[in-house]
Amino acid sequence: MDSRDKSIAEKAKHRALHLLEYTDRTEKNMRMKLAQGGYPLDVIDETIDFLKSYGYIDDQKYAYRYFNTRSQGKGRRRLFQELYQKGVHADQVQEAWAQAALDDEIDERASIRKLVEKKVGERTELSQKEYRRLTGFLARRGFGWEDILSVFEEKGICQSVS
Repeated sequence: MDSRDKSIAEKAKHRALHLLEYTDRTEKNMRMKLAQGGYPLDVIDETIDFLKSYGYIDDQKYAYRYFNTRSQGKGRRRLFQELYQKGVHADQVQEAWAQAALDDEIDERASIRKLVEKKVGERTELSQKEYRRLTGFLARRGFGWEDILSVFEEKGICQSVS
């Protein structure tokens, strides 16, 4: 590696560290940002290895922090999908979820309760249209049917017959 290549590699490392000053990033996102900067693939690989060696990029830790900061109002399925889109591998997402659940950081049913109270207040009888809209809303947020129905049962929410 000549001095010019070393200079490019140093610039890539400085750019990567600068990007990490503002927010955590996944490996996929960092690769994309460096590629946009016009760095060669071998320099990007070297920079990613450098960042990983110091623990500056760790997709599993990223997923864990993501769950802790973004789980309010979103269900497991939606959070998983968002992380997959960010380039985090499925096994890392699963491990991070298991760790967050062990640490009692995530309570999907509490999130559902909060959203239901916000949408319908203390009412328990909903029209068929309101019931469908509410269940659809919660499902789109990534909550499982089992959890949705459990919270509905707990709160006594039902559809009106008329």
